[in-house]
Amino acid sequence: MPDLEQSVRINANPARVWELVSDVCRMPEWSPQVTSTRLRSGFDLGLGAEFTNRNREGELEWTTHAEIVRFDAEQELAFKVVENWAVWSFRLQPDGDGTVLTQTRDTPDGISDLSKELTDGFFGGQEPFLETLDAGMRQTLERIKAAAEA
Repeated sequence: MPDLEQSVRINANPARVWELVSDVCRMPEWSPQVTSTRLRSGFDLGLGAEFTNRNREGELEWTTHAEIVRFDAEQELAFKVVENWAVWSFRLQPDGDGTVLTQTRDTPDGISDLSKELTDGFFGGQEPFLETLDAGMRQTLERIKAAAEA
């Protein structure tokens, strides 16, 4: 079971939703925490692609590096963050004339000691940080929904 999971029904077909979520460089448009995303030189969007995110929460800013670990057209995009080992995914499921989009954050390998120390030291601990991430996921999905339905 994922650490965090949020879903939204979108009045757009999976092809339209996939067009939006499959381009990780658009993550700053969706996520309230991501301020920029850069695909690593030499990589195309797809399985194995590596990218860097710049993140902000309040006055804190930090960089993370990730690799796309699942890339199934119109079904699922997942990436693993190097620094904390978390796997973030977007799963698409057709639903009549729309799509159910589910975002998850899973930690199958646990969380790195560095991430635990930083979360405890700068974000008030694991539980408050998870609450912030969960709220951010809801906002991310609502932004994707609005773009897909526009």
